[in-house]
Amino acid sequence: MDFEVMIVGGGPVGMMLASELALANIQVGVLERLDETTPYSRALSIHPRTLELLDLRGMKPEFLKNGQPLASGHFAGLDTRLDFSLIDSSSNYSLFIPQAVTETILEKRAVRLGAQLLRGMEVLSVVQDEHGVRVTAAGAQGEVHLRAAYLVGADGAGSIVRKQAGIPFIGHNETLTAIQGDVILKHPPATPVVSRYSEEGMIMIVPLPAGRHRVVLIDPQRTHIPKSEPVTLEELRSGMLRILGDDLGAGEPSWLTRFGNAARQAQRYRERRIFLAGDAAHIHFPAGGQGMNVGIQEAFNLGWKLAAERKGWAPPWLLDSYHDERFPVNTSLLHNTEAQTLLLGTGFSPGMIQLRKLMSAMLQLPEANYLLASRIAAVDVRYAPTFAGSSHPLTGRRLPELELRSEQGDVISSFELFRQGSFVLLHLASDERMNARLWPPQIKAASYTLANRAHDEWADVHSVLVRPDGYIAWAVSRSDPDPQTKLRQGLEYWCGPS
Repeated sequence: MDFEVMIVGGGPVGMMLASELALANIQVGVLERLDETTPYSRALSIHPRTLELLDLRGMKPEFLKNGQPLASGHFAGLDTRLDFSLIDSSSNYSLFIPQAVTETILEKRAVRLGAQLLRGMEVLSVVQDEHGVRVTAAGAQGEVHLRAAYLVGADGAGSIVRKQAGIPFIGHNETLTAIQGDVILKHPPATPVVSRYSEEGMIMIVPLPAGRHRVVLIDPQRTHIPKSEPVTLEELRSGMLRILGDDLGAGEPSWLTRFGNAARQAQRYRERRIFLAGDAAHIHFPAGGQGMNVGIQEAFNLGWKLAAERKGWAPPWLLDSYHDERFPVNTSLLHNTEAQTLLLGTGFSPGMIQLRKLMSAMLQLPEANYLLASRIAAVDVRYAPTFAGSSHPLTGRRLPELELRSEQGDVISSFELFRQGSFVLLHLASDERMNARLWPPQIKAASYTLANRAHDEWADVHSVLVRPDGYIAWAVSRSDPDPQTKLRQGLEYWCGPS
């Protein structure tokens, strides 16, 4: 084998997955078509749950140095913003950061950990058998043939991996298109962000680094234009004039593109030894800035499972759980982006304007605002329990950022326990029967007490087994008569017989 795991696609999703696998000492190779990181940044924000995941690995400070925290997000560009500050997390904000910067940070980390990045490689064919996957790719030196035990397609909407694996891409083609331009504005708007919706169309303007602005508009006169038709500066400026009444002196474009509302999802995320992640698994209208975020979250879900399989301790069902867990999450994602598309661009009638005003007024209700904020932020994700013994209310939920006190009195964040990407068995009850030597080596056992009572639902928790991606696999109450036996049951279910 050339690699234990091969990834096709070196964007944020592929490089995050490579980083997770390399952290687990898995020999991983990334095949990327481009010779260098793209300067274009389709994604501009990292949402709260993704920030939490980066925090688990100690990566969050690097991103904070390169981005700008924003306390709110949006749903369909409605006037009432989504308030992320209400989320119970130190990452209760969205980080404004160009995708090109995100890719660079993730690539450097993956390579530093030992991932091998092969650029300028165009994948031609993918063939799998019972022993592994063979990839034929074309590079500067001609055709190369590589082999890996497993292959992950993180190669975008047109994924050759998905096509070669014969996985159907279910959904619909675009019914409308929008325009995006990164330009210099000679007369920038008075406010940093512009969001306007009228019978003339929809426009959003946000500042970018280096004195540029991103202009996104849905022009009712141009929504029928195919995505493949190039955007011109004149088209962008004329749309700004119609919708905003001013083109703000837009010029010197660094990127002009057209995008559509095609919505599709792979029928399955696994085909034997082949997996899909990111846009290769699902595409949608880029509403709410969710696409890159869910892709990175998929990388965290899949990485430790592939590592467990390669290390020989994964239970038989574990790799299938990647599809079982992430497919419903992304079905919900497609539903919310379809709803946003309806509100954003399918009609600019007086009736739609009134509907948007009504929705905006409803979002002033804290409960309604939090419902959508937690959904866009992805902190509402919960994986359904798959075993009858894991019926504790915390099972499947994300681990919150708990303040933990050691026996010596030191206080740490619970996230600090996940730097190496292992399972964590967190014991909170000062039970002398608990002994770290009882647990298998892939488990990091840690005994602490809660440093504060901010999380009432944790008051009765004896111990929790937390997955490497920060979700609770198993929890035991203090009232349980035999917590050690209950925990061993959870360990054997999730990590195999010790």
